[in-house]
Amino acid sequence: MKLETVDIRQSASAADVVFEALRKAIIEGELAEGEHLRQDHIAQMFNTSRIPVREALKRLEQEGLVANERYKGTVVAALSSAEVEEIFEFRALLESEVIRLAVPRLSEEQLAEAYRHLQAFASEPDASLWGEINRNFHYSLYEAAGRPYHLQVIRSSLDRVDRYLRAQLTLTNGMTRARAEHQAIYDACARGDADEAARLTRAHILDASRSLLVFIEERRAVAQAESH
Repeated sequence: MKLETVDIRQSASAADVVFEALRKAIIEGELAEGEHLRQDHIAQMFNTSRIPVREALKRLEQEGLVANERYKGTVVAALSSAEVEEIFEFRALLESEVIRLAVPRLSEEQLAEAYRHLQAFASEPDASLWGEINRNFHYSLYEAAGRPYHLQVIRSSLDRVDRYLRAQLTLTNGMTRARAEHQAIYDACARGDADEAARLTRAHILDASRSLLVFIEERRAVAQAESH
């Protein structure tokens, strides 16, 4: 199991530390779907008791990142294709509206920040950073909407699918399309065209959904074939 660990014997927020470390590892794909998360092993890794580990796992379960399975205990949650499709449909509805609200309020500084993330996404050679830069680009445009609860919900939705998106961007040609679509979204925002930015954002998310579903089904088919 690969986790960034610290000694938290003296920490008053041990559950928070364990939660953030596990959440990061799941989102970034360091912990694969179906992987067993043993409380005693995690507690030993962080040099703490099982109580904060149990609390962290409960919070992760509430966010849909882990699940409890009979005879196995807590495992990294797997998403069905139907669940992935539904999450992306929801994101397309919400994020297109958020960017519509944001465009009239975007400042020159916020556009400049978004452009920096746009350039970073287009030029970053380290595939492990693509997912984070992708988020930063979209969030830098969304924040001007002044809808913190909306952004919190978007963040939770992305957490559920981010490990699949990262794998897709790394192992397919998804980056080429994503870069072009990001540029088009940015250009619409820079022009102040809220309706076009919303349309492009919705199309961007639904295109990613279709590509991701094909990718997931192909990977699972290969894994199933290899297991027989």
